Amino acid sequence: MNHHPAEDPRWLRRYAPAERATRRLVCFPHAGGSATFFVPTARALTPGTDVLCVQYPGRQDRVGEPSVDDLADLADRIAATLADSTGLPLAFLGHSMGAVVAYEVARRLRQDQLVRLDRLFVSGRRAPSRQRFTDLHTLDDERFLARIGALGGTDLRLLEDPEIRAMIIPALRADYRAVETYRHAPGPLLDCPITVLIGADDPQTADEDPTEWGRHTSADVDVHVFPGGHFFLSEQAPRFHEVLAQGLSPAPGPTGRAY
Repeated sequence: MNHHPAEDPRWLRRYAPAERATRRLVCFPHAGGSATFFVPTARALTPGTDVLCVQYPGRQDRVGEPSVDDLADLADRIAATLADSTGLPLAFLGHSMGAVVAYEVARRLRQDQLVRLDRLFVSGRRAPSRQRFTDLHTLDDERFLARIGALGGTDLRLLEDPEIRAMIIPALRADYRAVETYRHAPGPLLDCPITVLIGADDPQTADEDPTEWGRHTSADVDVHVFPGGHFFLSEQAPRFHEVLAQGLSPAPGPTGRAY
């Protein structure tokens, strides 16, 4: 694999060959999620796209590291690992909490003029400026897991094993604390297009206007609605990956520039 010299293997994972890639997509998981969630995406988009998957601390092979329960801190750390990500046209994809993390990392890179982002894909999440106050992270374990289980995506049978439960809950709770205490701060707009991806029956984005994401960029916003709930991207994987591939393909500019 042709790892970029600046890549930090603790934070960024590659699950498919990328030697012939002409573009790069960095994927940010949901609360409680791990880099391996995006293995199907990496496999679907290879070899044209180099898919890098973010691994947050506190899970899988990083279970021995403390989880990060402050979203700004998490975004700072990931932005530092991507600050030298040059060479290939770059896009971000974030699902649920990962959409907010991806957005905040993009803001940091834009502000410091370190990396140019070609597109931001945000999945299963309302716009950052649309605050909705929840406090699941303060519930006891039983109620906390029941509420999360209702979203799908977490096999609660796994959590019947006390050892697995003890390993998973701290990271899950830290993620929810991070996203539930996050407050959007005003600042410069992004300058890349934003593609919003939502499930028609997702309670997380119900009663929200997806075009509100347009308040966060000076470029265009497009919206794709899929059948399914919060984890529609797994349920509708072929169509989801097709939309990603279309969004990653460069539009011919006035000079006919091609990557």
